[in-house]
Amino acid sequence: MVFCGHIDYPFLKETKISFGFLASLRYPVGMKILLISCFAIICGCHTSKTIQQAGPTGPRPNAKTWVTPKNIPTINLSKDNVPDFWTSTPTIIDTNSFADKHQLKGPVAGPHTRPATFLPTHKKPHFEENGPPNALHAGIGNSPTIVHDDGGFNAIAQTPWSPPDPSLAVGPNHVVVTVNMAIAFYDKDGNEEFSSYLDSTGSPGFFEDIGCGDFTFDPKCFYDPHAERFVVLALEQYGTSESWITMAVSDDSDPNGIWYKYRTWSVIADGSNNYWVDYPGFGFDDGYYYVTGNLFELTNWGWGGVLYRVFDKTPMLVGDPVVIADVRKAGHAGMQGAQHYGDAPSAFFVGRRNSTELRLAHINDPSNPSVVSEFVAVPYHSTPVGGVTNPGGTISALDGRIMNAHYRDGSLWTAHGIDGNGVDAVGRWYEIDLANWPTTSPSLVQSGDSSVPGMSSFFPAIAQNKRGEVVMVVATANSSTNPTLQIVGRKQGDDLGLMGFPTQVATGQSGADGRWGDYFDMTVDPNNDVVFWYVGEIQNNSGWQTYVGSATITCVEDLDANGVVDVTDLLSLVAEWGTNSVGAEIAAPYDVIDVSDILAVVATLGYCP
Repeated sequence: MVFCGHIDYPFLKETKISFGFLASLRYPVGMKILLISCFAIICGCHTSKTIQQAGPTGPRPNAKTWVTPKNIPTINLSKDNVPDFWTSTPTIIDTNSFADKHQLKGPVAGPHTRPATFLPTHKKPHFEENGPPNALHAGIGNSPTIVHDDGGFNAIAQTPWSPPDPSLAVGPNHVVVTVNMAIAFYDKDGNEEFSSYLDSTGSPGFFEDIGCGDFTFDPKCFYDPHAERFVVLALEQYGTSESWITMAVSDDSDPNGIWYKYRTWSVIADGSNNYWVDYPGFGFDDGYYYVTGNLFELTNWGWGGVLYRVFDKTPMLVGDPVVIADVRKAGHAGMQGAQHYGDAPSAFFVGRRNSTELRLAHINDPSNPSVVSEFVAVPYHSTPVGGVTNPGGTISALDGRIMNAHYRDGSLWTAHGIDGNGVDAVGRWYEIDLANWPTTSPSLVQSGDSSVPGMSSFFPAIAQNKRGEVVMVVATANSSTNPTLQIVGRKQGDDLGLMGFPTQVATGQSGADGRWGDYFDMTVDPNNDVVFWYVGEIQNNSGWQTYVGSATITCVEDLDANGVVDVTDLLSLVAEWGTNSVGAEIAAPYDVIDVSDILAVVATLGYCP
């Protein structure tokens, strides 16, 4: 059943009872849903624009019944960088009500399908590859910094689709992983608590009850530390008439239970041309969620630029209708939204422009958005050519597009794959100074190439913790080595442009071939803002296998990150006694600095585990 976000009925005209209010009542989950259902049936629902169920326009395996979309909004972005506004109404779904909470039964035998098989014909946009020359050089080599492997677990295995496009969200007690086209919840020891397919091939699929058909793709997820919620994204596209951006927001920091799910229309009109959305970027700050995507014509491969979609997160946190703002930038391509930690003066986005420039963009006023962008000079690079040779064939390392972006304390960290020197591909990373933009133009602080001797490295994902430490995860391979998963890192005081020696964390049983990635993910544990978590993949005999791991550079108890736990760390913790410092806690319960934190530091005095 689809629930409207607000009830508008004569005897409730004055109160405008909100389903968000009903959802917040301290009743059991089943009672909440029953109350909302009754109100929806008895009172009727009204919104200015309601999105009904829809589904595929052609047959696919395991397809289920769908209906043609009705009352969809017209999103007119004919004027470049001028926003259009419309409203989306959520559906409230309880994952505890799923009869089968463990739908993923292990690797699925082939053949395995590329999602692009079901997308309209399209090509990546053409930009001048050769950028203006400069004298910049990327760092090459290794610092002495070592990333410590804190262990991990196998997550989702081969589904009917390749590549998996794995993404990761880490909360206080749970890990959420998404792939093409599935989702799973785990505790931090790797015990699965829930799994389902994202589309209508599930029983039910995670997004099926809000109208999702049998084709989702390019899923992403993150944990929003500002709101303490999990957020999930998937795209849908059917034939030459439908495109959707589908999102879900958990009602608290536990992914099990209530989710507020929004199925948002994404056919974008520019004059007589209609466009669909591909390859999403997904970011957040303290007040908004941001989705970006490349725009392609529905009837041919014509290029429309980038869609910037802005969601005010406030109503989404209680399951109310949300006003969406859409902006189109015709000259942009492949822009990724940053995940913003701490305070940020603007919402930042980044994409590759050419061989010597990145494009940086920002939105200053998300309530009435327009996009401002500048170019940042970076060291010369070219995109990977021919793929990565390994015992299984040749893996596509993509085309140099930006993979992920994290903003913290004035710096934007991002990474992408480039053509290697003596190897097939290398992970290139950047730190960009945005502290005073737009007053001062953005500038490159440092960049480097992941150095894994004798190995290609690809699908890089990067993040920074509160100590200024940085970790990047990459896939590695060569002609005699199956794809492996490795992590590299740096401390704040390391020489510019250098990461430390790699730490291997997972090894595959066999080689891989073709479109195998496309991207990995990296984040930071919200309990302490120190421990890094990542998701990547390896290849087993049964297909691709995602792997989730955690890592540290200096241990959590080492508050000043000098490599040893001593009395200075203990005194620093005592000074914060009794405070509720989110991201500063050492040991559970992660809510206040208390005796458990003191004991954890005392237990490690003299060394750093």
